[in-house]
Amino acid sequence: MAEKDKKVSCSNKDHSVVKSYTTANLIILKTGEDKMIKENDVDFYNESGYVMVKSVFNKQEVEEMRDAIDKILHRATQANLDRNHAWKGDFLPPEQLKKLVLKGFHDIHYHDSTFARALMHPKMVSVLSKLIGPNVQLHHSKMLVKPPENGAAFPMHQDYPYFPHQNHTMLAATVHLDVADEENGCLYVIPGSHKKGPLPHVGVHYLNHKEYPISIGTPCPAEAGDVLFFNYLTVHGSDCNRSSRTRRNVLFQYREASDFPTKNVHFDWGMGLMVCGENPNFDKVKPNFQIV
Repeated sequence: MAEKDKKVSCSNKDHSVVKSYTTANLIILKTGEDKMIKENDVDFYNESGYVMVKSVFNKQEVEEMRDAIDKILHRATQANLDRNHAWKGDFLPPEQLKKLVLKGFHDIHYHDSTFARALMHPKMVSVLSKLIGPNVQLHHSKMLVKPPENGAAFPMHQDYPYFPHQNHTMLAATVHLDVADEENGCLYVIPGSHKKGPLPHVGVHYLNHKEYPISIGTPCPAEAGDVLFFNYLTVHGSDCNRSSRTRRNVLFQYREASDFPTKNVHFDWGMGLMVCGENPNFDKVKPNFQIV
């Protein structure tokens, strides 16, 4: 666990929900091989909707994932499938939006075995089994690369509209492969927002940017190897990358094995892969869809 006398600042410009935390408040956690988090850490996640866990991946593992991302982008270019995945909408002026770039691909564990190992890493399992339960499934994986100076923003949103589930156990684990700060577009969250349940989104994709500007969120700066875990109902987003540094993230989405989707949307090959524990539902081990 983190040293109790170390302080972590978290600015929140328009809301007084969070100003600063000591590590006794457990917004940021030090990691160990055996016990990653304790019950009061789980309580913090349940109350706030997110928790940052430090040094889940070591330098070598981070470098392996960086190298894998570079190779995936190279293969995408060779296949003429390299696209700009920057979000569109009215949350930024059109002249600014057209300059922004985001490189992103789903199902990255099918592109490189590095990510198959990462999503089942013992340290990840240690955290997931406490935040979700003993039986944890992968829902999907993806990579997000914000290039220097023009890396695209993500407006505030919930992940819920993309893949709604019955029990809301779904969470994202965002693996940082670079230092992330406010200058290069780190994630922002609104603590406790998951308790409001599903919120109305603009065109499903994002929240009204006038009501939910990124500035009302709490920034979550991170070092390479840190992982931010947050519930899919937690409002989150990120600003543009205005720095001279790349911001690379890998995202794994997980759920409890008996938390079933309420709509047949967002299908990915391999969804339902058991990350830890067992699947108690013999007749529901595969998603309900047809190959056409």
